[in-house]
Amino acid sequence: MKPGAVRAWSLVHKWTSLVCTLFLLMLCLTGLPLIFHREIDDALGHDKWKPANPSGPLMDYDQVLKAALERNPGHVPLFMSFDTDRPVVNVTSGPTPDAKETDMVFSPIDQTSGDPVPDVPGGGVMDFILQLHTDMFLGLPGMLFLGGMGVLFTASIVSGVVVYAPFMRRMKFGTVRRSRSSKLKWLDYHNVLGMVTVAWVLVVGLTGVINTLADPIFETWKTNQLAALTAPYKGEALPAKIASVQQAVDTARKAMPGMTVQFVAFPGGGFSTDHHMAVFLHGNTPLTKHIAEPALIDARTGALTAVEKMPWYVETLALSKPLHFGDYGGLPLKIIWAILDLITIVVLASGLYLWLGGRRKAVAVEP
Repeated sequence: MKPGAVRAWSLVHKWTSLVCTLFLLMLCLTGLPLIFHREIDDALGHDKWKPANPSGPLMDYDQVLKAALERNPGHVPLFMSFDTDRPVVNVTSGPTPDAKETDMVFSPIDQTSGDPVPDVPGGGVMDFILQLHTDMFLGLPGMLFLGGMGVLFTASIVSGVVVYAPFMRRMKFGTVRRSRSSKLKWLDYHNVLGMVTVAWVLVVGLTGVINTLADPIFETWKTNQLAALTAPYKGEALPAKIASVQQAVDTARKAMPGMTVQFVAFPGGGFSTDHHMAVFLHGNTPLTKHIAEPALIDARTGALTAVEKMPWYVETLALSKPLHFGDYGGLPLKIIWAILDLITIVVLASGLYLWLGGRRKAVAVEP
């Protein structure tokens, strides 16, 4: 590569890294506990809760919904989701179908008794970390900003590989010149560790960018595929009374055999229409369990309207989330993800150290 091209790539690597490094350090530090969020929840008491009647019959979903709404008078149902490892049904309600997230109430209900399930101690800390990692408490602008930092990070990685490649021809890969200056030693650590983690950081960085586009992706789906399915209902008001939730779930299971119900979105919410309950189901293989497909159930009659296959861009988003956190291969993969995350923190911190060292040296030689 010509010297001019190397200098150009070096400038790209320098400035893209400087702009995004502090934000990437924050994402790596907050991402570390999020990798183990299930294990942390269990350690804080999630697995210590026991159902009131472990050997008794389970309430149907209509009974659970009634129990949740009785504790939140004046609310309407927005979502219903299901714990996979315990008999708990989670009902999210709000004062209106289009309620803001701050006005929503999350009610976990013991399916064996109808009693509320107590919150997991310390859950607020993990919620805080997740919100900081996702959008820095800025909503969609924060998500898009972090997505932009992810794009810069990707450019930094690619340019770093291009810049480091000529050195690999002159030195054995993995060489660290420990006998030289501290700055040169840390430069070697920065380069070697960066190359070791390059594939992982590209995967995590790109999936992180995709995750920041979740809101626009779902808006595109609702504007196109969902709107086309519900065109015949245009102009009709929200139903004053909805059909049986249990019947809707049973109908969806019959239409999509071999799949597991993930959640139900009620009429008027962001994941359904004004006229349907959307029952989302997923597969049961390591790959398909992350891809949900909705069965649209007429909210008035409980009849099946359509089974909608998600478009490729929504499926890409669904697959990017577990890949981003290593949440598809059990604890061993999470440990690998955590080790790579820690190495990436060292790479980012060493890059910052090298730049600050260069700045101090430049200031020292100024007249």
